[in-house]
Amino acid sequence: MKRTRSKARQRALEVLFEAQQRGTPAEEVLTNRAEKSQIEFNDYVRALVRGVTERQDEIDELLATYARGWTLDRMPPVDLVVLRIGAWELLHNEEIPDEVAVNEAVALVKEFSTDESPRFVHGLLGRLQKLKPSLG
Repeated sequence: MKRTRSKARQRALEVLFEAQQRGTPAEEVLTNRAEKSQIEFNDYVRALVRGVTERQDEIDELLATYARGWTLDRMPPVDLVVLRIGAWELLHNEEIPDEVAVNEAVALVKEFSTDESPRFVHGLLGRLQKLKPSLG
């Protein structure tokens, strides 16, 4: 199950990143990718894409509020998408333990972003994790 969810996070990152770069709705990117490549996206990919999309304004507000010294448009685009996925899992998916949400986000940026990204993502999601009870 863990491997399947890790792969789902990577697929969701690809879809959400492409949607952001193209200015296209994420659900549309998901549908197009599924049709063109005959990839069957599992339910968790769809849940991540839908969850992040539905809660993006709220998540972005939290990220902007708690990212010390960073604005959203200064963040590397991959980091921003990963932070959105991690924040959604942390704050809105009861099935995922908090530590797993944070660690999986860090693993994604280790693979796909800059050398500074893991520390940044860990710090920001760690702050949200500590504040989670008061964010209600």
